[in-house]
Amino acid sequence: MTERLYLYDTTLRDGQQTQGVQFSTEDKIRISKALDDLGVDYIEGGWPGANPTDSAFFEAGLKTRATMTAFGMTKRAGRSAANDDVLAGVINAGTPAVCLVGKSHDFHVTTALGITLEENVENVRASFEHIVGLGRETLFDAEHFFDGYKSNPDYALEVLRAAHEAGCRWLVLCDTNGGTLPHEVREIVGAVIAAGIPGERLGIHTHDDTGNAVANTLAAVDAGARQIQGTLNGLGERCGNANLTTLIPTLLLKQPYAGRFETGVSHAALRNLRKVSGLLDEILNRVPSKQAPYVGTSAFAHKAGLHASAIAKDPTTYEHIDPAVVGNSRIVPMSNQAGQSNLRQRLVEAGLEVAPGDPALGRILDAIKEREGKGYAYDTAQASFELLARRELGLLSKYFDVERYRVISERRRNAKGELVVESEAVVTVTLPDGSKRTSFYKNEGASEWQDAGPVNALSRALAQDLGPYQGIIDDLRLVDYKVRITNGGTEAVTRVIIDSEDSQGRRWSTVGVSANIVEASFEALLDAVIWKLVRDGARA
Repeated sequence: MTERLYLYDTTLRDGQQTQGVQFSTEDKIRISKALDDLGVDYIEGGWPGANPTDSAFFEAGLKTRATMTAFGMTKRAGRSAANDDVLAGVINAGTPAVCLVGKSHDFHVTTALGITLEENVENVRASFEHIVGLGRETLFDAEHFFDGYKSNPDYALEVLRAAHEAGCRWLVLCDTNGGTLPHEVREIVGAVIAAGIPGERLGIHTHDDTGNAVANTLAAVDAGARQIQGTLNGLGERCGNANLTTLIPTLLLKQPYAGRFETGVSHAALRNLRKVSGLLDEILNRVPSKQAPYVGTSAFAHKAGLHASAIAKDPTTYEHIDPAVVGNSRIVPMSNQAGQSNLRQRLVEAGLEVAPGDPALGRILDAIKEREGKGYAYDTAQASFELLARRELGLLSKYFDVERYRVISERRRNAKGELVVESEAVVTVTLPDGSKRTSFYKNEGASEWQDAGPVNALSRALAQDLGPYQGIIDDLRLVDYKVRITNGGTEAVTRVIIDSEDSQGRRWSTVGVSANIVEASFEALLDAVIWKLVRDGARA
């Protein structure tokens, strides 16, 4: 018989406390819809009244299958729950569920709040009695619970009982400072249950300050907690919260959880996990973590030749799950460590069938090793590798030639005395029919740094007029740009890796190397455009 685990997402509230993260109302709506489609049980939308964005989000009245939850805090001392304006703001958001944070650590009660321990217990009790009386589902985020329990277990339990006896549905044990370790979580959750609070009423909320947020969450589930709080991609203050994109597939696919528990996320929805993770990074304009478990682009990458050879025979030799079940895919990167097994596997993935022993395999490997000796890196630049292989195999069409390019950057003050940075670029190409196209682009008075640079100007000029290919590349955009100096001194070589994306959700990486950073960038840009044309079936 399976048990139910409830997933509570706090990306829109706790995740927004990440340094550098600020959601718009529209962002919150998009993320909520993605979470709802994924199958989480609760979506914590924010703290109504705390800022205009959160208030506007709740006013929008988004309808979700998941239980929409407003966040706030227990009433303040010296007033009744019915007359606390902060508590009223949370209630007035009209959500079916309300989550209130309150102190469960005696040190924080007396030091941070400056009230007596008895007053704090009464604040918790009265707040939940009031909201339960209004017919709302309630959750109590017992802040600093694990530190509080270690300091004064009797008081921490007294606070929990006050919420429990007031009718609170979920008592969420919070490792607010993120310093508790898995064995402590397991012991303390077990002690709470032994003290008479049922596990089916307990939730777990962990932070990743020791890198144990996911492990701590699983330890709490092992001990009997049945609600899991976390965020997409592990967003959160300081080191982040428990990562739901790691926890969800672990619960659905790994023992002892798979089969024992069920969540609102189906196996069909799990196939969209990587897409949901990518949506959040796209909204935040952040580069996705390649090493992220399950959803990272390197999560199923096999660089060593021995690994790739085994993978070709049976993927389970070096993969703990089928990457497709979480919407990911296998990658066999190319590098100077690679053998023919890696090469053939990678060629197959690119749609190129080459028989074992074909002389072309040796030529491709030699070319890779020679170019990596000059500073190229094909383990991350998969698209550039594919183009190199196609050239050696005689399978790369000549779409156009670049006759010349020029780029100029200028830093000056405008008529208002404001400092501006401008770049302009000119690119001339020759098409297969012999016609020439010259494109010009200028970042005039650019206010955003990413729009003011020479690489952006070159990219815009190159993709501005490619004649018959223009319709194919119109949706191409740059999403990341990385530079590394491969050796120092006066003969330094620059390696540029560019990540590109299109409207189909495809993401690919290309590499360029030169002593001139602009030339290295242009080489990578050129590969990005050509790979897009190849993959979309353009004809020369």
